[in-house]
Amino acid sequence: MRFSVIFCTYNRAKYIYNAMKSIAEQDFPYQDYEIVLINNNSTDATESICSQFQKDYPHIQFRYFVETNQGLSYARNRGVAESRGEILVFVDDDATAFDHYLSSIDILFKENPSVGACGGPIEPVYEVVKPKWLSHYTEQLIGGALYEGDKVKPFKNGKYPGGGNSAFRREIFEKYGLFNVDLGRKGTGLIGAEEKDLYDRLTRGKEQFYYLPQMGIYHYIPEKKLTESHFRELTYSIGKSERIRTKAVSRKAFRNRIFSELKKWIGSFVLFFGYIFAFSPSKGWKLLQFRWYVSKGLFGK
Repeated sequence: MRFSVIFCTYNRAKYIYNAMKSIAEQDFPYQDYEIVLINNNSTDATESICSQFQKDYPHIQFRYFVETNQGLSYARNRGVAESRGEILVFVDDDATAFDHYLSSIDILFKENPSVGACGGPIEPVYEVVKPKWLSHYTEQLIGGALYEGDKVKPFKNGKYPGGGNSAFRREIFEKYGLFNVDLGRKGTGLIGAEEKDLYDRLTRGKEQFYYLPQMGIYHYIPEKKLTESHFRELTYSIGKSERIRTKAVSRKAFRNRIFSELKKWIGSFVLFFGYIFAFSPSKGWKLLQFRWYVSKGLFGK
């Protein structure tokens, strides 16, 4: 089998049907892929919606599992273990794929045997009016926005694919291990960095991972993700995640991350004054808030 498309879900009944539908209606032979759904202890209607999907698309090879260990990394690792494809594709449960999604990934891996992983654009779709404070930088944070142009190219300078829109050759996990279960979302918690941890291992192993513009998803953003409380918890969790991730590597890695944070503060102040002069003070102020909460999480305050 060529592809295993893995959806890891927790209480996203509102979105999961359309997410799977966007794969089931791809222009790619259905005999050559499977959809693997990992339900991470959802308490909503996820199970019944998955049953309905199976009835509506009986020709699709659909496999459903419940992962009782709470956490996105546990669910992703279960997806790796249960999948049967040569290429493992992770798609967020609150997203829909672009047309030609699977076929574009197939072509990339066939034409580039040295490429171990890839990812593509992530286009946020807001369910309410975008707030004025949302800037290019905070949109990456809130909506996972990612756009590197319209050309196929390697990710460079510390950039890497979004975890909810990524594809790997199976041997990548055999060689570098699975997702770190100390990182990643657990229930409603917002700890992350499991993707960064994995791609750091790939970088140290000199693996290539590419940006593929045709491999895009629409990522749906509800109103609650634009609240002040969500912003505060999310940004604090970013710092806490980095503290956990880097300390697990070495003391030196944590010190380097602190040094990096100081440089990011300088950059944030530069951008703040830039937004002030551009008469967009709310965007600049939000960037300073972002940096403040990340630093608090990083230092464990």
